[in-house]
Amino acid sequence: MRGRAPLLVSVVLNAALLAALWMGLRREPAAHVPVAPPDLPGIANGLVRTNVVVRRQNFVWSDIESEDYPTYIANLRLIGCPEPTIRDIIVAEVTQMFARRRTSEVVTAPQQWWRSEPDPAVSWAAVTKLRALEDERRALLTQLLGPAWESMDYPLPSLETLMPLDGAVLGALPAETKRAVQAIERAALQRQGEYLAARQAAGEPADPAELARLRQEARAELAAVLPPEALEEYLLRYSQEATNLRRQLTGVETSAEEFRALFRAIDPLGQELVEVGGAESADSEKRRAGLDEQKERSLRQVLGEERYEEYRLAQNALYQQAKGVAAAAGVSEDQIVPLAAIYRLTEIEEARIRNDASLSPDDKALRLEAMRIAQQDSMRQLLGDEAYLRYLQSLRVPTP
Repeated sequence: MRGRAPLLVSVVLNAALLAALWMGLRREPAAHVPVAPPDLPGIANGLVRTNVVVRRQNFVWSDIESEDYPTYIANLRLIGCPEPTIRDIIVAEVTQMFARRRTSEVVTAPQQWWRSEPDPAVSWAAVTKLRALEDERRALLTQLLGPAWESMDYPLPSLETLMPLDGAVLGALPAETKRAVQAIERAALQRQGEYLAARQAAGEPADPAELARLRQEARAELAAVLPPEALEEYLLRYSQEATNLRRQLTGVETSAEEFRALFRAIDPLGQELVEVGGAESADSEKRRAGLDEQKERSLRQVLGEERYEEYRLAQNALYQQAKGVAAAAGVSEDQIVPLAAIYRLTEIEEARIRNDASLSPDDKALRLEAMRIAQQDSMRQLLGDEAYLRYLQSLRVPTP
């Protein structure tokens, strides 16, 4: 028993000494001041070197991250991160960086919401820019990781939203806002799909007023998460009202400012029409007529008299037909209105012949043929023989 007392004291003292040493090793050494290992019996020199290991195990991610990719990779290797994991981290981060660049740097046709028809030059430029960014992404990854990184399948990140939120306004939205918009879009599509499926199952057509109400519901939800400027940008690009306006303005080019002014003037009228719905009362008919008149006044005011007349002509099917003939014949636009007049007179005469009860079917056929010959003669005189021949050649279906 007596022999164990000194041994017990020695064990206790050594345990206390080791505890003090361990606590000292866990503390940060002073900057740039080397710490000499304690000269203690029974402590191997190699034990002191474990100070480095303990320090590495207590890192925080901010100590590793760096805006400089080579430094970032070096830091990951310093903490013993496996090479496949380093590759996964770097590929993911570089790909996300280029995804943000695609969102902000690529100008796509939908961003030009004021055009009734997409600009082919813009679409081609977008494709070219996307290819250039992808080439730049791959070159950077090859430089950082070597060519072997391409041996794995690293697809581009999927779009964050059903409708691209890109450009100067929508592309700058925070990620959480984009996710909220995505959720609203998906919920709106689901509600619309369920409604259409129910109407189809019942063997009934969809009610335009109900579809408009569903669109209004989604718009209200978007207004709750998007700031006013972003909401207007979204509506200018993707709302049914803006789509209808672009379709209506087909053949009349407008600037962004003009289209925005038209949308601001006409969109509230469209919202009122939604409230009227399909009601067939006299008051509802009167209100719809009044809203249509306001819409026409807004169009005339923004476009001006001359362009408003162009717009009115663009709505005329005969004018569009004459415009196509003039383009095929290679004549000036001055010939479009006279050509439209020929088509209009032909249309009136054809209707008169078909509705003449005193004529037999054979007489009607003869007179309709004579009327078509007269139309062709009038077109030849207006266009000239050479242009009229080009028009006829444009009608021929090429043989394989």
